[in-house]
Amino acid sequence: MELKKRIQQDLNSTMLRKKEGEEGKSSSSPFADARELEVSVLRLINAAVLNKEKEKRYKISKEKPELSGEELEKESQLMDEEIIEVIAFEAKKRKESIELFEKGKREDLAQKEKQELEILQKYLPEQLSEEDLKKLAEEAVEKVGAKEMRDIGKVMQELMPRVKGKADGNQISKIVRELLGAK
Repeated sequence: MELKKRIQQDLNSTMLRKKEGEEGKSSSSPFADARELEVSVLRLINAAVLNKEKEKRYKISKEKPELSGEELEKESQLMDEEIIEVIAFEAKKRKESIELFEKGKREDLAQKEKQELEILQKYLPEQLSEEDLKKLAEEAVEKVGAKEMRDIGKVMQELMPRVKGKADGNQISKIVRELLGAK
């Protein structure tokens, strides 16, 4: 819940700074100002979190119909880990978009996505280095006794909870495949 409050506080202060900066000025582009982009991304995070809470509330209401509205509201609030998952999902979408825009030679759109990704990453845990990921992957391979490529599922099942939100799933998968391919 602390992360949700931090995001809301950042949104409020950014909107205030944006408003103070706008007095007497006009903007020609919708994202000409970095503050405007930040406000947009923070609103996007809030909307994504709200949607996830609505999904959770609906699911809980079906599982526990005896709950009062207030109890249901309380139980459907997302914890920080769940909010991090939402933000990580948004960051993953930005990374994919950047790759596609760069392939399509649309550097302007790729740049905007990079700026959005930078804002999103402020709210994610520090990402693990490739060295740290390799070390954790090696530990997981050893722990589950993986010997060949078909054991990748066991390794990933062991490893993913330890790196959730701290590394990209594709990067983890690549490292595990390299380790198992080398055996």
